[in-house]
Parts: sequence; structure tokens; C-alpha cells
Amino acid sequence: MTGYPFSAVAGQEETRLALLLAAVNPSIGGVLLRGQKGTAKSTIVRGLARLLPTGPLRTLSLGATEDRVAGGLDLEASIVSGRPVCSPGLLAEADGGVLHVDEVNLLDDHLVDLVLDAAASGRCIVEREGVSSSHPSRFILVGTMNPEEGELRPQLLDRFGLCVEVAGETDLAVRTTILRRRLAFDADPAGFSGAWSQEEDRLAARLADARLRLATTSVPEPLLDMVVALAVKAHVAGHRADLVMAESARAHAAWSGRTEATEEDVGAVAQMVLRHRRRETRAQNRPPRTGPDERTPSSPRGTPGASPDRSPMGGPGPDGASREQDMPTRRDDRHCQDRHCQDRHCQDRSGGEEVSPIGQAFHVRPIEPDRDRRTRSGSGRRLTSHSEDHRGHCSGSRQTDLADDLAIDATLRAAALHQRARHQQARRSDDDLPAIIVTRQDWRRKVRVHRVGSCVVLVVDASGSMGAQGRMIASKGAVMSLLLDAYTRRDQVALIAFRRRTAETLVPLTPSVEVARRGLAELPVGGRTPLSAGLAGADRLLRPVLLKEPTTRPVVILVTDGRGNVTLAGEPSRTATEEALALAGRLAADRRISWVVIDTADHRNPTGSARNGLSSAAELARALGASCLRIKDLRAEDLIGASRLASTSTSPRSRP
Repeated sequence: MTGYPFSAVAGQEETRLALLLAAVNPSIGGVLLRGQKGTAKSTIVRGLARLLPTGPLRTLSLGATEDRVAGGLDLEASIVSGRPVCSPGLLAEADGGVLHVDEVNLLDDHLVDLVLDAAASGRCIVEREGVSSSHPSRFILVGTMNPEEGELRPQLLDRFGLCVEVAGETDLAVRTTILRRRLAFDADPAGFSGAWSQEEDRLAARLADARLRLATTSVPEPLLDMVVALAVKAHVAGHRADLVMAESARAHAAWSGRTEATEEDVGAVAQMVLRHRRRETRAQNRPPRTGPDERTPSSPRGTPGASPDRSPMGGPGPDGASREQDMPTRRDDRHCQDRHCQDRHCQDRSGGEEVSPIGQAFHVRPIEPDRDRRTRSGSGRRLTSHSEDHRGHCSGSRQTDLADDLAIDATLRAAALHQRARHQQARRSDDDLPAIIVTRQDWRRKVRVHRVGSCVVLVVDASGSMGAQGRMIASKGAVMSLLLDAYTRRDQVALIAFRRRTAETLVPLTPSVEVARRGLAELPVGGRTPLSAGLAGADRLLRPVLLKEPTTRPVVILVTDGRGNVTLAGEPSRTATEEALALAGRLAADRRISWVVIDTADHRNPTGSARNGLSSAAELARALGASCLRIKDLRAEDLIGASRLASTSTSPRSRP
């Protein structure tokens, strides 16, 4: 079948350059094409493969198994020969060509790791099922993805040498050219390809010359200083960016017909190398401290005629793109003048409801429920689960009556114990015997595990105390970070806020992070702290979910300082915190729900007394059997080596 010529692609100059550089110098580590649908990402990749002299094009699809990717035992050959025989996989078949991983962001992480390891080492090594084998696997790696469907983990993203943001062309002349050429190709593929054959031959010859010239192309010492300076300025993690930039500059020089790289070569590749590795500094990430005394003078203390029972979603809020230094917006709410209120900040305020902007988002550490042995379907990245289909990697084996997805090594080990007796019995009736006789009782099926999504419920304290010293700005930034993390892990998310006398579900369970972001942006601050209502609201939202899907493992993230002053009945009380602790103990009995408490209290200026040496939030976390973290503890300080944080394993389930 005739394919669309690489040289006939109009526009997309950076995409074509990145692919050509990877073809000149595969040690760059591959190219990630990240962008919108319908921008010819796959078309360009297929066109590149036709420029290579002998290399094949192999496409790794979402349904591929570990055996198909890395290779595994050949069952029939192993039984006939009586020794393990390895069958190569896609990584070996792609040797010398192009491996295209379509929708790489949706591929299981362990398969992405296999591909990236082979791309970096040039060999595919199989060490499993009693087999040790190695195959040459030098290929040009190209991953394509649509960011709207989820992002790659930072650890995997860094492994791609170059990254290109692919977008549709906005120039009318270029778009017209794209349309005209595509229509001509669809009408007569052979004729169109023939018309571009000379240009394809010229491009293939130039590519072959550049690949030969690369061996004699060098990067002078002063240019290495420039490469390092650019990497340091971008605050990249590790040294891979420096190495990739130097290799990319060599490839660009060889492609341009030179044997020594120049500043022009570094400038041409720097953005593609640093785009997906650039990090913000800590100063840029830190939300401002905005205290009550720092409000704008024009902020009113109250607006006559405003309703005190106005819904949190009922008034105007920021558009979500506010800068960190934006000040909270005041809204009227005569609140918290009751003598039973335990919060000093609420007692001192005579009115005024705030809508704080969302603080700066950041990468969060993994938060995962405990593992179990339940089988779940679907996809995602939150929870490790057993799989009944062929997806996921093998973690063991079990006896089976079905000849499906057999674990060859375990099957042969089970059969080995009976070979002498079986051969003696079989020789009496059959002279043509296999080396190993396997019966149904020997069959062992692979036990596979994979990752699936979950549902994440964010329960946010929106009482008046959260408006002090910019706490709500920082808390909203943390909640937004958790929302983005849930999006990349393909979870469903819900948002509950508790303030005044009750809790309100602002956003029911939804896969849309944008809907949740709007609810968060419009969330005001003011009133008392009905902590018990927040806990009960999360439980009420999850009950139908658990009845419909009993294997679901929800994660509830409670953002609060742990101090309540309103009972579940909606009445101010000094015993509200004790009531919340008792309720938390009862909710902890359901082990399917994992809880995490984010402590928002200012521990440099604590209010209220800590009991048992614990802060109020920590005591609440202990009752829930949850981890208690401060906002700063959520940050993944090192994006390449972020430590794992299990939400329910770091503290035991306790009972009141």
C-alpha cells in the first residue's frame, strides 16, 4: 500500500526536523510528538520509515501484551525440543527501523519502561519464565500522544530525548496546501507518490550521508559550556538534558553538512530538548502569604442587601488564571459571631466573605490505596490490581483448566516431576514422543497485575479560618495540584466544601478536571467549620458508588486544620471536634475507602491546644487511619525520583 510521502508534508517544520535528527543519531533517545488530533503525527512517522534504507516500521498498540512487546517462550517449540525456546517480540522486530508507540500516554507504564530501556541500551533483554535471552534492538523511537487524554509520568517523560508540541497550522496558505495535497493523494496515491519520488530520493540520500558523517562530527569544548548553562538555567533534573542536547547538536551539524557543531546547532535543538524537562524554581512555586492586613483598601467590609445564605457557586469568582498575587475577593456574609465558636479568627471578623484565587499548582507525590487481590477491569494509574485479561505484567502463576495465557516456565516445572512415569507409560503405545509430556494438570496460568483508575473525593474546609494568612490560596493550589494528578491517573473526581452549618457537593463525580477547577475557583471562604458534615458528605457521596462497584477503592482527601465548631445537626458547639473524631472512627471501619488528611494549620502560630502531642488534623487522621500531611509534604521535590507515599499504609487503622 502506498503511503503519504514524508517530503510532501506541508508545515510542521519542527516535527520533521526532530524526526530527522533522531534518524541521524538514534542515541538521542527518541521523539515525543505531543499535540492535537488530526495534525498528521502518525502520517509523518510512517513517512520517515520509508526514508530509511532497510528498517521496518513497527507500531505498538494499546492492546499489546508484555510477551508481544519483549518476547517470551515459544510454547510449541519448547515442548517439542524439551528446552526453553524464546520467541522475539516487537522490540527485536523493530531493529534498524522505527518503533511507533501510538497514544504512549495511555500505554501501561511497565510497557513504556520496557520500550525506553531497549531504546537506551540498543538491546532487548528478556529475563523471565526461566529464560534469559538478548536481541539487538536499535530503533528510532517515536511516541505520539494527545495531552487532553492524560500526561506521561515525569519519570517517563524525561526519557524521551526530544519533545515537540504539534498544533494545527494557522497560516491560511499552508492549510490550503495541506488540503490540496491530501485530496490529490486520496484521489491517486500512486500518482501522487510518483510525483514526489525525486524529492523523497534526495531526502533519503541526504539522510544517509548525515548518518555517515555523524561519526566524524564533534562538539567543541566552548559549546559544551553553553549546553550546560542552558540546562542549568532551565532547572532540569539530572544530566540527561545535557547529554541529549550535545548529541542533538551533533546530529543537526551532520544534517547541515558540517563536521563540527556550532551555536546555531545548539540553538536549533535546545527548545526541543528542554521543553518537557524545564522546571520552575521553588520561589516561583511558593504561594504568597496574604494576611488580613494585606487586603486591598477598596475591599468592602460588606455589601448591604446581600443574602447571608448565598450559595458558594452563586456569585462571581476568578477565572482560574489569576496570578498568585491576586487578592481575595470580598463577599458579604455576616458570620461566626456565636460565643461557642472556637476559632479566634472567625470571632474577630464582623462580616465579609472571600473568594480566594487558586495558588500555584505543583507536582504531587503518588497517593495510592493499599493493594489487595481483587480483580478489576478498566485502565488508569491510581491502583495496582489483578487482571483477568492479558493486560498487565506477570507477577506469578496459578493452576488452571483453561489453556489460555499459560505461564510456560511454571507449566514445565510442574510437568517435570512426572516425566519418568509418563514416558514409561507412553512408550508402550507410541514411539514418537515429545521431549516433555504435558497434561492438563500441569497447566499454570499467569497472574497479571495492571493499574486502574479510582475515584478521588476532595473535601475542602471553606470556613472563615481558612481566609487567614493566605491559607485558602495555598490550599486551593494544593487541591488544584491533586485534581491535575487525578486527571493524569484517569480518576473520577468530586469536590465537597464544608462551611457555615453544612457541607455541599460542589462537583459530583466527574472525569472532567475543568468542571472541578471551576467549582474550586468559585469556592468562597466564610462562616463556621462543620467538620462532621464534611466527613458525612464524603461518606454519603461514596455509598452509591460502593454499592454499584464493590471493588472500587476510593480515595478521600480531606483539606482542613482539623478543628470543628458546628455539630452534625448544624448547631455551634464546643464538642463539635469530639463528634467529628467519633464519626471518623466509624468511617474508618470501611477499609475500602482510603483517607488522607492535608493539615492546613499554621504550625508557626498554632491556635487551639494539641492533645496527645498531636495537632488537631493529626488526631483526626489517626481516627481515620489516614496519613496526615502538610501542603509542603505533597510536593514531589525530585520529579525523577519522587518517593512513593501509600495513603493507608503509613499509619495503622485505629478505633476510638
